[in-house]
Amino acid sequence: MFSLRTYGRWAVPLAAGLLSLGALPTAAEAAPAPAPVRDDFDGDGYQDLAVGAPNATVGGQSGAGYVVVMYGGPHGLTKDRRTVISRATGGVPGSPAKGEKFGVQLAKGDLDGDGRTDLVVGHVSVVKDAVVLWGGRSGLSGAVSVPASSTQAGDFDGDGHTDLALFKGGRAQGDDPYGTTPTVWTGPLSRAGKPAATKAFGPDDLRYHDVWDGAVGDVNGDGRDDLALTVYVGDGGYGSAFYLGSASGAAFTSATAPAGTGGVALGDVNGDGYDDIVRGLPEESRIVVGLGSAAGVGAGRTYSQDTPGVPGAWEDVDRFGAAVAVDDVNGDGFADVAVGAPGEELGYDDGAGTVDVLYGARTGLTGTGAQGFTQNTAGVPGAAEAGDGFGAAVQLLDTNGNGYADLAAAAPGEDSGAGAVWSLRGRPTGIVTDAAFVFGGRTVGAPYAKARFGAELD
Repeated sequence: MFSLRTYGRWAVPLAAGLLSLGALPTAAEAAPAPAPVRDDFDGDGYQDLAVGAPNATVGGQSGAGYVVVMYGGPHGLTKDRRTVISRATGGVPGSPAKGEKFGVQLAKGDLDGDGRTDLVVGHVSVVKDAVVLWGGRSGLSGAVSVPASSTQAGDFDGDGHTDLALFKGGRAQGDDPYGTTPTVWTGPLSRAGKPAATKAFGPDDLRYHDVWDGAVGDVNGDGRDDLALTVYVGDGGYGSAFYLGSASGAAFTSATAPAGTGGVALGDVNGDGYDDIVRGLPEESRIVVGLGSAAGVGAGRTYSQDTPGVPGAWEDVDRFGAAVAVDDVNGDGFADVAVGAPGEELGYDDGAGTVDVLYGARTGLTGTGAQGFTQNTAGVPGAAEAGDGFGAAVQLLDTNGNGYADLAAAAPGEDSGAGAVWSLRGRPTGIVTDAAFVFGGRTVGAPYAKARFGAELD
């Protein structure tokens, strides 16, 4: 269902990049890998981070955008293992276009069934296609167009193959949405970009709205991934929609879940085997968590910086919940939640931003033991400044393979809009700063001026 809650426009300007992709993998390289790791493009057992810089100038085109993939390894993320991808990259269909914002939306999943994760790069254009980049032993290589501006990947019919939900329509820059035409490609996809079959999406409520982003997970334990979307409803307002995956007929049916207008993520915060939905309400500086069950998603419980144990204090300008991510940081079997509050004021610095990490427990998400991080936190490189927007995007991934999810937090406004991303390690005690790593466009050899590097993390 849709929520017609509204808040001010938060579209961010974004950035560019240009390494050549390798040729398509050989048949041996494309062979299924044993025990594949989710979010692992090269199949080495370490999760990888995709970073969007959608406002970068590429090929002389402002706002053309690029994506950087930072590959995980035994020491986590480093500047030495990365791939920079744009429309100027050899093998990527199309050419850089002004204002396309390539990389403003990202989706991941093993689309071709080879045991390695593939990346789908979205944009804001009404007429251009999204791009699938294929995972392989050497990382991402090859590329093919798919008819969408944004996508979400998951096993929506429960057959063991990853499917791709495609949303064609772009992102309107004015008061009126373009509207979205959704469809679902059932997996596996061929590397020529052909699905095993095509299914109708089902509900038709997206035709009046623009799909901005979303998340997938199985809230009712039926073996089929469900889909949560954040949409632009017009006149500067945003809303949400939630759908249950279906085994037959149309791909989805509409369902009820807590509504929100900011970040969205799914994961099992209470360890009962059902994914829970976490929705941001940045206009209220809150998040809402609805617990999954065999009957679907229950009524939501709200959390804010006024929740006991959560660092900080509630302020309506903090935009707590603008970004959320879910994974197990401390290895206790309960998913934890990273919450970005990019509007947080620190001293006299408006919009410096903060990230809070709340921990899961048998009773659900709790403020007990919650942690807060800013650029003024001991061990975090840099210094908080007005307009940095630290926490505008967050992600939790185990990039060093030690069993604890690490925190990636972006500040797209850093360095006059160049943007940067911080990686902080997860440990049994929670997030730590003793091996903090910060990187941006300059670090990876990509265009960086006003790129808003990190505006999207996946």
